[in-house]
Amino acid sequence: MNHTYALEPSRADMVAMGEAALDFINRFIEGLPHAPAGGSAHDLERVVKEVLAPPAEGGARFETLLATFGRAAAPGLETAGPGYLAYIPGGGLPVAALAEWLANSVNRYTGFAATAPALVAMEHGVVRWLCREFGLPEGAGGLVTTGGSMATLTAVVAARHQRLGEVIERGTIYVSPYTHHCCAKAGAIAGIPASRVRKVPTTEDLRMDVAAARRMIEADRAEGLRPFLVVGSAGTTDTGAIDPLGELGELARGEDMWFHVDAAYGGFFQLTARGRSRLAGIEAADSITLDPHKGLFLPYGTGMLLVRDPSALHAAYSGSGYVLQDIDGGAALPDYAELGPELTREFRGLRLWLPLHLHGVSAFRMALDEKLDLSEYVHRELKREPRLELPWTPQLSVVAFRGHGGDEGNRRLAEAINGSKRIFISSTRIRGEYFLRLCVLAFRTHFDRIEEAIAIVRRAASI
Repeated sequence: MNHTYALEPSRADMVAMGEAALDFINRFIEGLPHAPAGGSAHDLERVVKEVLAPPAEGGARFETLLATFGRAAAPGLETAGPGYLAYIPGGGLPVAALAEWLANSVNRYTGFAATAPALVAMEHGVVRWLCREFGLPEGAGGLVTTGGSMATLTAVVAARHQRLGEVIERGTIYVSPYTHHCCAKAGAIAGIPASRVRKVPTTEDLRMDVAAARRMIEADRAEGLRPFLVVGSAGTTDTGAIDPLGELGELARGEDMWFHVDAAYGGFFQLTARGRSRLAGIEAADSITLDPHKGLFLPYGTGMLLVRDPSALHAAYSGSGYVLQDIDGGAALPDYAELGPELTREFRGLRLWLPLHLHGVSAFRMALDEKLDLSEYVHRELKREPRLELPWTPQLSVVAFRGHGGDEGNRRLAEAINGSKRIFISSTRIRGEYFLRLCVLAFRTHFDRIEEAIAIVRRAASI
């Protein structure tokens, strides 16, 4: 018997769908410790064909569609599980999913404060708290974005607008070979071609060489170019290396350049004593990219930009249209549509506000400290394995290592490790050489899985 749902479902239908969805979520979470870390490709072709089909004219039952969603979610990396140690793990706190349900149901527009002032204040409160945590001055601000790439683009355009004005063709940007590629991509979107993005060499510990950056800036000025932006990494994706942020901040101030810090991966370690010490100098930044979907374990699609002076964003992004003439400002709250490229944006603040206030900051601080402890343990244990090389001590929670078999041998090593299905790691290239990398950041990853991971790596290395 068909069941057709109205666009405004009955209370009974909503309760039934809600209970079914909650049961699905609980069963999914309960199964994570046993799920294959690399996901499953079971029935992939059939499932893809099924979900590509157009919607039926008469609709379908929720339980049927929920089951289809479950089949579609299965073939993919298990990024929510404890064995996911690849790239930069996310996590997806269950409470943040509840926050999204609430926020999307209320569906308030938060591009302008006047349309939902208290909800904008809720989001702004989290931004202001983080500005204080990072040592930015009173009056600093920012906005929540869809991710680090959008946050970085927002900062790069603001830097270009402030430092170059409308004459942008001679502007130059300075990154290291290990700065996340979204920074150069943002430059390209902002009109700065690849030929104007300088890759500054690194020191032995893979941190940007400040003296080399200074020389490159001086050489570009002598050529009539206009250096305007230097990007420091607060934890590279490759190895977690932290650039000398204090020195780069001084260089940027001395050269009248914008100093942006990519802290998408490593920034939230600022909540810990060790992280705050290692990220010293980040307070000199003009802008900081953060990814709460990494270090705060929130769902993907949650990025953040903090800026020393929000007026720089306003100058780059403010605009008007006749259709907006009825929206009055005046409250001491930000209009996010005036601080970034999005006019329409969903209310992202609750997915941050609710977990932080429900669990408390100390829960996040302890989890991040645990990840630092676990990565140090991985490094210490693998360092004892004679078949492996570990050239760098982790500054945050990425452990880079390799075997002695060259590129092909290390590819086989990665396949053997991931073939266990209990953990999943990824790889990178450092100075042209193939390295494996294990990143501890998922909030569900604890000592038991890390001990198992070490045993798996040792067995694979001995083959």
